[in-house]
Amino acid sequence: MSGLVAWALVAPAGAAGAVLRLVVDTRVRRAAGGAFPWGTLAVNVSGSLLLGLLTGLGVAGGGLLVAGTALLGSYTTFSTWMLETGRLAETGEGRLAALNVVVPMSAGLAAAGLGWALGAALG
Repeated sequence: MSGLVAWALVAPAGAAGAVLRLVVDTRVRRAAGGAFPWGTLAVNVSGSLLLGLLTGLGVAGGGLLVAGTALLGSYTTFSTWMLETGRLAETGEGRLAALNVVVPMSAGLAAAGLGWALGAALG
């Protein structure tokens, strides 16, 4: 993919990632219920898996710019994860806040590693 084409696809891919994040987060949050932010966890772990897969497959250049940076960069969300952690702590849910730091970090790293291994095996 040429540089110009890749850059032309950044905005639409970013928009698609943001909409997909909203859809996944909303569906998971409604299904799971409760105070823990399951939707954000699902988004960030699945995004980590997919980014690991891209890396394992050796996607680079324009493909990585569009799929990794634009699509998955707008799909995953560090800011929402931290905002939700802070809100849990502020509302007296310290245990859930701590879990919301440890679980996503552990699961995200494991998912990225799994995605990389899968991509390397397929590539």
